Amino acid sequence: MPTDVRAHITGTVWKIEVKEGDSVADGQPLVILESMKMEMPVEAERKGRVSKIHVAEGQAVEEGHVLITLE
Repeated sequence: MPTDVRAHITGTVWKIEVKEGDSVADGQPLVILESMKMEMPVEAERKGRVSKIHVAEGQAVEEGHVLITLE
């Protein structure tokens, strides 16, 4: 079942650590968000495969925005 990984803060996508098709482990950093000069990792909530990346580096996102979908 697909799982959406969402932003837990409002900020800017500083770095995307994975590519579509990558296998990821539970707790692996997927995206680094920057907010108020702090870098905050967004981690996988479960193991799976990256099926879709919904954002680009430098993009502003709001809390709750879908960043990545895992299968």
